[in-house]
Amino acid sequence: MRPLTCTFLAAGLALVLWAPVVVAHDQPLQTAVNSFVKIDPDQAHLVVRVPLDLLRAASFPMKGNVYDIANSGDAMHQALVGVGRGIVIWEDGLPLHPQTATGRLTLPANKSFESYESALDLISQPAKPDVQIYYDQGYLDAHFTYPIHSPQSVFSIRTLLAGDLGNTSKMTVRFMPLNEASRAYLITPADGRVTLSPRWYQAAAGFVVLGIEHILSGMDHLLFLFCLLIPYRSFRGLIAVITAFTIAHSITLIGTAYGLAPVGHWFPPFVETAIAMSIVYMALENIVGANLRRRWIITGIFGLVHGFGFSYAMKDSLQFAGNHLLLSLLAFNIGIEIGQLAVLAVMLGALWLLTRVKALSGRTGVVVLSALVAHTAWHWMLDRFQVLRQVGLPRIDADGIVIIARWVLAILIIVGGALAFGKWLDQWRAKRAATGHHAEPVPIAAPAEERAAS
Repeated sequence: MRPLTCTFLAAGLALVLWAPVVVAHDQPLQTAVNSFVKIDPDQAHLVVRVPLDLLRAASFPMKGNVYDIANSGDAMHQALVGVGRGIVIWEDGLPLHPQTATGRLTLPANKSFESYESALDLISQPAKPDVQIYYDQGYLDAHFTYPIHSPQSVFSIRTLLAGDLGNTSKMTVRFMPLNEASRAYLITPADGRVTLSPRWYQAAAGFVVLGIEHILSGMDHLLFLFCLLIPYRSFRGLIAVITAFTIAHSITLIGTAYGLAPVGHWFPPFVETAIAMSIVYMALENIVGANLRRRWIITGIFGLVHGFGFSYAMKDSLQFAGNHLLLSLLAFNIGIEIGQLAVLAVMLGALWLLTRVKALSGRTGVVVLSALVAHTAWHWMLDRFQVLRQVGLPRIDADGIVIIARWVLAILIIVGGALAFGKWLDQWRAKRAATGHHAEPVPIAAPAEERAAS
């Protein structure tokens, strides 16, 4: 083999062996930033702990493999400037600029950031020059103050620290407004500007949009709605069904937000499996022939399950509700309903076009479309059940029994009320029929002579 070829091969082998080491070194091991934002009558405070692993731009002097704290003044200034630019606070939409900034290096085992007072007390004391903090294994603890116009302003925050890491870089923010209870947030650079003290209308608007986005992106919920729609040819017949679905999923959504749902890793995959099962059931009911007058009852029961699914979609976003939790939940529901109505309008138009095709008209179209839906949902159900089997069902303790008993009682009350209402509705319809009124919408699955009579 020629010497030049050997040289290239050796260089390539060295590059392959060395590259993973460089990548592993460049990837930060600590990516969690811890912070407090406290509002006083005339100023705001940001107290923050940043892993040194994230501050590659700040070149702290070294003595061997430990930081030279005694000679780190210039590097500390550089690091504080970087953190001040990386974490931005706004007051009523205007960015605040730090008035003062102090910082120190801290050992990784220090636990002063368990409270605002202990963190502030630590930062007020300079680090001892002889403390040994190994490379990339400590923290930069910093305190910034900002002049503000009013403690009643709307404050927001954004982190850009380690933005290249995406959602891997997270910052915990404990917001401490004046004369109000503190609130905790977990944000990432991808979240953009996060409002820490939203007005009611800001929270409501944000959750309406979130509800619309969720229903438009939730394929299982959309397939469930499509399955409900297949036997109908007009929106009028769907009013009771959609109303029952809305009320039911609102109950479990709000209950979960207030901590009334079962907890544990098993419950989300259980809910996802149950949602797929609900689609399969509705599709099979369409195939064998659904009782459309009573369909709203079973839809309401399945709506309880879908409400748990909605709750997991918005669980991480509830932190942005501020003091408006119930309002935000209602706004999320409104967003879901807006999205549902838009989707139903499109689906009705699509179904109308499909029923114009001779091969899919009448009962045949209901069976074919429902079979396609059942096939898709069946595979979803099997895949999700495998996940549930891997997670495993929990052992039921006393607290779990209480939670299950509450939901069983609530479901029994809801079903009992629904059956009673359905009985009253049948009686009301019978009276109207006796007087010559016809209010029942005609499903596309009905025979042609029945549709003609209607």
